Amino acid sequence: MADYDLPEDAIEERFLAATGPGGQNVNKVATAVQLRVDVFKLGLAPWAYQQLKTIAGSRMTSAGELLITARRYRTQDANRADARERVGEMLAQAHERQARRVKTKPSKAAKARRVEAKKGRSVIKAGRGRVSTD
Repeated sequence: MADYDLPEDAIEERFLAATGPGGQNVNKVATAVQLRVDVFKLGLAPWAYQQLKTIAGSRMTSAGELLITARRYRTQDANRADARERVGEMLAQAHERQARRVKTKPSKAAKARRVEAKKGRSVIKAGRGRVSTD
């Protein structure tokens, strides 16, 4: 897990029948794990919660639960570990602070150059009109 411990009271696990390889075992044994994490019980900072919502996308429910389904492996234990690792990685990624964007403003000289270039183009385009023979 990506250095983030999940409190057990915030986690709910359900086991489902998985798809994919495994032969008859897939039809008999519920090896896929559906992990529900109550994000509010994690006590995240508001900025980390917003970041997690962005990262999770459609995996975040309107009730504030993070829903991860792991069916990559053929055993329950491996899928459980995979699901917890993925949640840990998402939480670690949510805690990375984004660098603040510093707004910049063009200088007066840059604005003047832009206006002069526009005027020059205007003159060029104005000269393209239909030629009149007066």
